[in-house]
Amino acid sequence: MAMSRPKAVLIAGPTSCGKSAAALKLAAALGGTIINADSMQVYRELAVLTARPSPEDEAVAPHRLYGFVPAHEAYSVGRWLDDVSAAIAESEGSVPILVGGTGLYFKALLEGLAPVPDIPEPIRAYWREQANTLGPEGLYRELAQRDPAMAMRLKPSDPQRVVRALEVIEATGTSLAEWQGGESEPVLSPEEVVKLVVAPERETIYARIDTRFDRMIEQGALEEVRALIALRLDPGLPVMRAHGVRELAAHLVGVCSLEEATTKAKTESRRYAKRQMTWLRRFMTDWDWFPDEAAIADAITP
Repeated sequence: MAMSRPKAVLIAGPTSCGKSAAALKLAAALGGTIINADSMQVYRELAVLTARPSPEDEAVAPHRLYGFVPAHEAYSVGRWLDDVSAAIAESEGSVPILVGGTGLYFKALLEGLAPVPDIPEPIRAYWREQANTLGPEGLYRELAQRDPAMAMRLKPSDPQRVVRALEVIEATGTSLAEWQGGESEPVLSPEEVVKLVVAPERETIYARIDTRFDRMIEQGALEEVRALIALRLDPGLPVMRAHGVRELAAHLVGVCSLEEATTKAKTESRRYAKRQMTWLRRFMTDWDWFPDEAAIADAITP
């Protein structure tokens, strides 16, 4: 399909699907500015482990909102909405191309930020199961590690609210304490943007995850995590939940071998990709879906 010049192009998809490559091709074709919509690629200290664009990528097109937040800060979807509004305004004259795997960012971009988000059923089911497995005290310890702000508000004797807090931090990367701060207006109208999803077959995504993580190790992911550990950050900060951080940190302190850490990190990334696809199928039914990044390039021409 031929695409007239839109107000913005949105490209979503699970980790390792090729959406960043699709964004680069479109940016070159349209004269676009690529804007980050991934909650972990904002962090300054994790260039390798979050697969941030390379200097070569940044030479192809302008990039915004990558690697600008220090690890000790808890970046949120509310802050991203403010930052992305400014980035879109500053890209006047070029087409903003927003790309990332954080589905909630796109949902908030087009619908505004709701005071309490919907949670995908697989995540709700997981934490209900964990409540039975861990018991109230174990569940509360998990909350204290992941979301210290909510843990301070709750007690182990209130497992229902603890489960709710864990569901929200798992699905959104943002504390329920922050979600309860109010609403915001949509930044873009769905009618004025092109909405694309890159969704390869599951086996393809899993193979790419494995290959990419091996490449991350070669490119210095271990050194990146070692430097992050040296900062002695609160383990509840979002940056500490980036995929691969926990597993590689365990290896660095002698808990497991590098092979074991790598295997576990790949497994966790595959589980995350599955959750991302669940989110995409639920909330992005009216987007245009493509099996790979090449299909987008073939289907859309300026």
